[in-house]
Amino acid sequence: MIPVKGFSGQKVAVLGLGRSGLAAARALRAGGAEPVCWDDNPAARERAEDEGFACSDLRRQGAFDGIATLIVSPGIPHLYPEPNPVVAAALEAGVPVDNDIGLFFRSFSGPEWNNFDTPPRVIAVTGSNGKSTTAALIHHILTETGREAQLAGNIGRGVLDIDPGGDGSVMVLELSSYQTELARALTPDVAVFTNLSPDHLDRHHGLGGYFAAKRRLFAEGGPDRAVIGVDEAEGAFLAGQLSEGPADDRVIRVSVARKLTGPGWQVFARKGFLSEYRKGRQAGSIDLRAIKGLPGAHNHQNACAAYAACRSLGLAPRVIEDALHSYPGLPHRSQIIAEADGVTYVNDSKATNVDSAVKALSAFKKIRWICGGLEKEGGIAALNGAATEVLKAYVIGREAANFAMQLDMDAQVCTSMAAAVEQAVADSQPGETVLLAPAAASFDQYDNFEQRGEDFSEQVKTRLGE
Repeated sequence: MIPVKGFSGQKVAVLGLGRSGLAAARALRAGGAEPVCWDDNPAARERAEDEGFACSDLRRQGAFDGIATLIVSPGIPHLYPEPNPVVAAALEAGVPVDNDIGLFFRSFSGPEWNNFDTPPRVIAVTGSNGKSTTAALIHHILTETGREAQLAGNIGRGVLDIDPGGDGSVMVLELSSYQTELARALTPDVAVFTNLSPDHLDRHHGLGGYFAAKRRLFAEGGPDRAVIGVDEAEGAFLAGQLSEGPADDRVIRVSVARKLTGPGWQVFARKGFLSEYRKGRQAGSIDLRAIKGLPGAHNHQNACAAYAACRSLGLAPRVIEDALHSYPGLPHRSQIIAEADGVTYVNDSKATNVDSAVKALSAFKKIRWICGGLEKEGGIAALNGAATEVLKAYVIGREAANFAMQLDMDAQVCTSMAAAVEQAVADSQPGETVLLAPAAASFDQYDNFEQRGEDFSEQVKTRLGE
């Protein structure tokens, strides 16, 4: 646990008592603060009270009298589409609003660091797609090479729930836009921006607000090194803002769309080969094609970003390459769950938006595609031009018929996962891939994308008789 500093003897309100909220309450108490907790869900309040936390309705008049600050969980809106009433009340009372990420960065360092040979480092990863894989890949590389490392944030443990940093240790944080947009302190040593595509637009009041939330990771404190995917206009703009000139190697530019040139520091992948150039000379190269845990161009982008982050810490190219080959992949992200009779079954339930689904579709050949769910803003038209390898679509979800009508390919309305998997298995031939890449949210049929992916995996195993 990271005890929170700066609030000893003060009351701090905590809104939202899920994983991050409860971890924040514990860390505040460990630092001498008095947490005052609230969640609209009675079961969540009961769990907090079982741990000895006081729960008080923060919606009542005068609830913020004597409160030093309000800590808000990531899923609770503070501005768009409209502020949560508790957040609005705090702002009206002049009470600062923060989150667990802000508390982490203000509390992570300590006087014991003066005795370390190498102070702990923080690598923070954000972006629209690939940030989970990139963060997990960085963590994997570090642990495989003998570095003490922890993985937290939007993946793994809550940031305040991790152990204090040791000599030479590295904290790898995956941060969503919900987390970066509100944190009052953001000071990683290395910050990574994977890419940007439309997502969560209602929460951020449009693409500009969404990019602004991501950009805060680089603008609020200023990392020592920034790894920036420059294949979209926003990434190129961000790299330009952070750089002092073409040779400024504090910015490492990453691409899977083109070869990068110039006197600076670049890492790019073309035709399955990763290349690192620095000061106009090649400094490293890796053949990514044989790495089963990283299929497709989108995973090659993740590999480039993770490679660049680890190189910024001084790891050698060949050491990183060896670690890449042992990376098993993340559940629900281009995860190969079975291979039978020449057919490969891939679970990419995390492909919850069109852009991530497009990347999954480009990673495989001869695809029997299971898709559908709760459509996100912007529609699914972009899928049609990217589905050249799709032999047939098997559409799930409550609005499966409407989803299928928008596809310009052979599409069968299945509605349920069981029916989709049964038909896809029956139709498949050797050399083909049955791919779950929904291009939609899961909430019409499942609690989350993990549950959807687990259902797919179980249905596949059932059909294959495993």
